[in-house]
Amino acid sequence: MRPLPPATGAWREGDPPGRRSWHHAETPLPLESGRHLPGVRIAYETWGRPAPDRSNAVLVLHALTGDSHLAGPAGPGHPAPGWWDALTGPGRPLDTDRWFLVVPNALGGCQGTTGPASPGPGGRPWGPDFPHLTIRDQVAAELLLADALGIDRWAAVVGGSMGGMRAQEWAVGHPERTGALLVLAAPAAAGADQIGWSAAQAAAIRADRGWRGGRYHDAAPGEGPHLGLGAARRIAHLTYRAGPGLEARFGRAAQPGEDPADGGRHQIESYLDHHADKLTRRFDAGSYLTLSAAMDSHDLGRGRGGTAAALARYRGPALIAGVTTDRLHPLHQQRELARALPGAGPLAEIDSPHGHDGFLVETGQVGRLIRELLGRALAQRSAPPAP
Repeated sequence: MRPLPPATGAWREGDPPGRRSWHHAETPLPLESGRHLPGVRIAYETWGRPAPDRSNAVLVLHALTGDSHLAGPAGPGHPAPGWWDALTGPGRPLDTDRWFLVVPNALGGCQGTTGPASPGPGGRPWGPDFPHLTIRDQVAAELLLADALGIDRWAAVVGGSMGGMRAQEWAVGHPERTGALLVLAAPAAAGADQIGWSAAQAAAIRADRGWRGGRYHDAAPGEGPHLGLGAARRIAHLTYRAGPGLEARFGRAAQPGEDPADGGRHQIESYLDHHADKLTRRFDAGSYLTLSAAMDSHDLGRGRGGTAAALARYRGPALIAGVTTDRLHPLHQQRELARALPGAGPLAEIDSPHGHDGFLVETGQVGRLIRELLGRALAQRSAPPAP
């Protein structure tokens, strides 16, 4: 019998570190809300070796439920295998013989970086007292990591979905530190549809009696908000995949050994149950709410005179890509971003039946985009300085 889900799937002190390193910033981090974090810890992983001048450093940014584990198997300290494992390594698109890859766990996350499951000022988990974050706050924390690693300018910043939002903020907020830019399946601003899906997921988590107002981290296995988090994951997963792809894969087929006419499940239900169970064992419900709210906050043009004025700040090489069947961030959102970003060129389309998750699944197509973008970064790096 499978063990009950833990109250939180967050990485916690005493757990195996895996491949992680940490940067501890002791000075307060000001937030957009006017609040501050008294200090932050940033978990990150690296692949490859840095050049003496750090000019080969590439920042790779994960999506909502991703983390710093870009490549490698699941194992002690890493509940899931690397999310872009097929793209990372010698001779692969993220070529570790050429590039120094840095992958931080986002601020507010739950796999080693400061978030709701982390100890707060009194030593107990922050829980509901953790401050509201924006995408810009996450980038402010990543800026501290870049400084600590001696990286004045990234050769490239690459990200998909929430990682693509952070990549955009790097380019617009810190254009002098962003070489080339690759944004996958992310808009210039979250829209009503995305915010609405996020609100439904948040309501599912908060309706769970195990949520306990956000103070559940010390609860026994099976007593945390795993039902609500699982429901949120089911909702989210349906937005990550495309209807025709699900229909082709599952249709109305019954789960083997079960009869839906007698209370059994369809295969699609079993599929969603499986993904819900997996997430509750490796993620934290408070982090899910915090990161979802950060994505809802995403608006490049906020306080910058609008999207076009904000994007005009960045003039480096850029490539914007969307997935043809994405129903979470539809293709037109990326097309609008590409049109508004100087030097981006036409939108690159990832042809996939898998919906939003195509940026993770279609490694062949995504790999070609990464090679193209990093080729531009290499040309820029090798170009003689302007007279």
